[in-house]
Amino acid sequence: MAKRKKHDSAKSAILAIIAVCIALALFACYIFYKKKGYIGPQEFTYPTNYEEYVLKYSREYNVEPEFIYAVIKTESSFDENAVSNVGARGLMQLMEDAYSWVKYRIDDQSEYNFDVMFDPETNIKYGTYYLSFLLEKYDGSIDLAAAAYHCGLGLVDSWIESGTIDPQNFSVDQIPEENDQTSHYINKINKAYDAYKSILKEDKNNGEKGSKKQSKAA
Repeated sequence: MAKRKKHDSAKSAILAIIAVCIALALFACYIFYKKKGYIGPQEFTYPTNYEEYVLKYSREYNVEPEFIYAVIKTESSFDENAVSNVGARGLMQLMEDAYSWVKYRIDDQSEYNFDVMFDPETNIKYGTYYLSFLLEKYDGSIDLAAAAYHCGLGLVDSWIESGTIDPQNFSVDQIPEENDQTSHYINKINKAYDAYKSILKEDKNNGEKGSKKQSKAA
């Protein structure tokens, strides 16, 4: 009987040690991903990788970082080597004709070709410029910019010209049923956009709290 109690006690101690090790490993993972740019409780679902480039081109082209992150999340789930079944490449999944158009518009004199879309910074730069163009064209509408990014501005313009959609009072249910993938895309963008607004607001608030504590300490 004594041996059995001793065995049970040893087993409990081992399980306790394993539990502590697991907790420490999870905490280490949390710290690692936090430093890599993941923020808040939604860090694994809505990462904020490539923050340096997102913020840089957000400022340069006047596009909300939340919108840029939402497009990256929806298009590639942050896979810089992603290639779609129609040939779109990189984080923001630009097609070759869109790449060439942006390259001309920003007067990029580099000798790089379409392969450069696998470079995270260049992809985010080009994708953000394209978003800025679409936002300006559609009077700042996230929904219409997202629709045009997904199915092409030519199709969106045809909907507007035919009266199929009302750009002043747009809703996804105005999109023709045969283009329901675009409706689904807009909904995914909005879901991610709202999530990133919450995440980045939390990060900003935490940063401000940290600054205040440092000021008081000084």
